[in-house]
Amino acid sequence: MIRKRTASTKLFVLDTNVLMHDPSSLFRFEEHDIYLPMVTLEELDNNKKGMTEVARNARQASRNLEEIVGTNLSSLEQGCPLSINGNKHVSGKLFLQTAAVTTELPMLAGSKADNQILSVVLELHKSQPHREVVLVSKDINIRIKARAIGVAAEDYFNDKVLEDTDLLYSGMKELPADFWEKHSKAMESWQDAGRMFYRINGPLCKSFLINEFIYYEFEKPFHAIVRSTEGNSAVLEVVKDYTQAKHNIWGITARNREQNFALNLLMDPEVDFVTLLGQAGTGKTLLTLASALTQTLDKKIYSEIIMTRVTVPVGEDIGFLPGTEEEKMAPWMGALEDNLDVLNKSDEEAGEWGRAATQDLIRTRIKVKSLNFMRGRTFLHKFLIIDEAQNLTPKQMKTLITRAGPGTKVVCLGNIAQIDTPYLTEGSSGLTYVVDRFKGWTHNGHVTLVRGERSRLADFAADVL
Repeated sequence: MIRKRTASTKLFVLDTNVLMHDPSSLFRFEEHDIYLPMVTLEELDNNKKGMTEVARNARQASRNLEEIVGTNLSSLEQGCPLSINGNKHVSGKLFLQTAAVTTELPMLAGSKADNQILSVVLELHKSQPHREVVLVSKDINIRIKARAIGVAAEDYFNDKVLEDTDLLYSGMKELPADFWEKHSKAMESWQDAGRMFYRINGPLCKSFLINEFIYYEFEKPFHAIVRSTEGNSAVLEVVKDYTQAKHNIWGITARNREQNFALNLLMDPEVDFVTLLGQAGTGKTLLTLASALTQTLDKKIYSEIIMTRVTVPVGEDIGFLPGTEEEKMAPWMGALEDNLDVLNKSDEEAGEWGRAATQDLIRTRIKVKSLNFMRGRTFLHKFLIIDEAQNLTPKQMKTLITRAGPGTKVVCLGNIAQIDTPYLTEGSSGLTYVVDRFKGWTHNGHVTLVRGERSRLADFAADVL
């Protein structure tokens, strides 16, 4: 049986879904021990075939287990150290079930895998009364069953970037009414290439992040972006006002403060990575497409626009789709078509022939790609738009963003309150992950769009339904 360790180190029993969700979870429990029931290994084996993300993770988890256990089978009783392959900070051990469990679960009859895992946890709970035994599972039902029979159970939290998504970086900060009183001493201002800069000093400067928008909405409204910070000093650049018709982007003007901030990021060639969060109708796709077309067709900064999204259906799947990659993706790209219609209508002077010619030109410059074929590619001087990015895992997000070659801009759009994938939550979505990890980087920008600009009907529905 497992040797008794100090009461301060817990024994975590892992459900199979934790390993299939994150194969590296074996190395995430630091000084605590891990116990794997035999049925967990059986389920890993049953799920290892195929090319899905779950199958890949199951195979990786099995490889990790082989490396931990190694050839020293005699040590299974005493536990195998988890501190292998650069995981020296992990001091816990891995234990595998080596004997049959005699504990019966009268309430939960049958040989269902979940019930077998629960009987193992209960047996450990009884045999080690001085130690905390915890079941870790992504499955809500098994956690409820565990609590019903008096066993501690919890979710696997290590993949969560944030516990509370209300704390997620919004990309902007409102300044207090007394801001100028405390920060205008020894203030410097200058102009460079038609842009206005201020150097301010004061206590709030420490909390500013690079490329964070700050706004002051009192007697003299002031909207700026933080360009650099050093101790109690910060350099601010006054943002360009895209709400004015003369500064329109492909006929589109910003309708509110957040949209104006978003356009400042989208039109800035120094910002390589932009994330836009917001509920339906806040203008994420329209603003991004307008700025992409301007910079691709007018300014010639990028050679073409590539648009991709995760193909997760909201309802039942409609089966296989015929045609080429572009034709197969067409049903998923309704949002692209809708926004192109708006952008085409914004050019009133062109007439019908002019608009038709523009439409054909736009179609040759926008490529619709499937995520499935992204691995191994490199995009040079492209404007890459990742739509519905909240449905991506952090691993998939990394795969996509690392496709960017020199001169490529990547824009991620999404609404973390609208996740369609069963295994992701607001806290563990790849979009939340990149917003949190990229904040403060010189070539990154983020804005959370708040106000819907679709119609009074859509706004009312978003509020009351």
